[in-house]
Amino acid sequence: MTFPDSFLFGAATAAYQIEGAVAEGGRGPSIWDTFTHTPGTVVGGDNGDVACDHYHRWERDIDMMVDLGLQAYRFSIAWPRVQPTGTGDFNPEGIAFYRGIVDRLVERGIRPLVTLYHWDLPQALEDNGGWLSRDTVDAFVVYATRMARELGDAVDVWATFNEPWVSSFVGYGAGAHAPGHASDEEGLIAAHHLLLAHARAYRAIKAEHPDLQVGIVNNSHTPRPWDPSNPSDQAASAHIDALANTMFHEPFIHGTYPAILRPNTAHLTDWSFVKDGDLEEMKGAVDWFGVNFYASHVVRHNPRKSTAVSEVATLADGHKAGANSPWPGDEEIEFMPPPGKRTAMGWNVDPGALHAHLVKIQRETGKPLYVTENGGAWEDVLDGEGRVRDDERVSYFHDHLGAVLAAIEEGVDVRGYMAWSLMDNFEWAQGYAKRFGIVRVDYDTQVRTWKDSAYWYRETLRRRSLLPLAELESVTETPARTY
Repeated sequence: MTFPDSFLFGAATAAYQIEGAVAEGGRGPSIWDTFTHTPGTVVGGDNGDVACDHYHRWERDIDMMVDLGLQAYRFSIAWPRVQPTGTGDFNPEGIAFYRGIVDRLVERGIRPLVTLYHWDLPQALEDNGGWLSRDTVDAFVVYATRMARELGDAVDVWATFNEPWVSSFVGYGAGAHAPGHASDEEGLIAAHHLLLAHARAYRAIKAEHPDLQVGIVNNSHTPRPWDPSNPSDQAASAHIDALANTMFHEPFIHGTYPAILRPNTAHLTDWSFVKDGDLEEMKGAVDWFGVNFYASHVVRHNPRKSTAVSEVATLADGHKAGANSPWPGDEEIEFMPPPGKRTAMGWNVDPGALHAHLVKIQRETGKPLYVTENGGAWEDVLDGEGRVRDDERVSYFHDHLGAVLAAIEEGVDVRGYMAWSLMDNFEWAQGYAKRFGIVRVDYDTQVRTWKDSAYWYRETLRRRSLLPLAELESVTETPARTY
């Protein structure tokens, strides 16, 4: 089977994870600058001050994308780079940086897919309430409108937010990501404001450029009941599905939140932060949904579960051990060991769950889908021949792309696949300890080296069908390409 001619193959990155240059070019501080410089928040005490130094190396990095044969590149704009405090004056130097990237991508035949917010809120906005304040919603709309005005002539696919579940429930609910709050109620407030900001920004962008395609990117959890015949386990799975998935797309389709959401969290908040008209604003405010998929989950009801430390913080999402649970109202829900082998993050490998999730989201939304992130971390090593033989990652991509292709064959409207990630980078609370890239980065020298997965991906893109694993050796080079 081959992928449709219109299907986009690409790779993805995020600004704070690769750019570095946090105090250059007029960029202001973000919540991740503050968070990473707070002792005890990130593995190894790492930060994104330099990261992959993409700010200084972006032209060569785009040359590398061309050599890989990428048709698309999903990247994010750092809000504090283009508007240092999140309000007031915009920074021409920051805007020019992204304009240069967009123009070079288009010139080299690569379609830019832009994400407006990949977690790096300007610190000045957080100081005034962050996503707990409706003022931040208003500020985001101004920022989104300006970016559409500046780049909308060359970028036709836009995402407002990357994984609002993480920004809200992990950043404000669990405290494992910036800004490091730990309140279930705050997590729910932040989630609502992020969704409201998407809706208002969607309409503002459409007013600026009616033809732009504007979506939102959600991470996927695919919870399954431990005992499918047990009604209590079914209810536990439904609660996690409501918090993980339907809460983040149902408002844009039906103008409602999942029916079980408020009753299941009524002991945490009175939901007074949802104002009259909010959900009506959300209805219809989406053109497509992005699916970020890494692993699946198995849950059960356990009234004796200890709530002191939630296993989900490490097993499900790779957050630091001991973090508060990022699942509001999960007091009697236990995450069980999921099927499949594990990546270096502790996440299970379950391509069948990606297929099931794509079918589910298509059925529930009826909207076009992009797989905006998919990949795995392994203990990559540069061997004596100058190669990174990441066979497990190759197998991961092969099987997950196979799941995407199967979904397409069944009629699911999947329009593209962005491998996570183009290159190793700063992996949030995990620092530089985990490597997801198809290109290896030596953080001391900034040398980029193709892993075997890069060669496999390039050949799959060229053929528009999956390169058999047995043919990998025939398409690799020794030593591997470097940049």
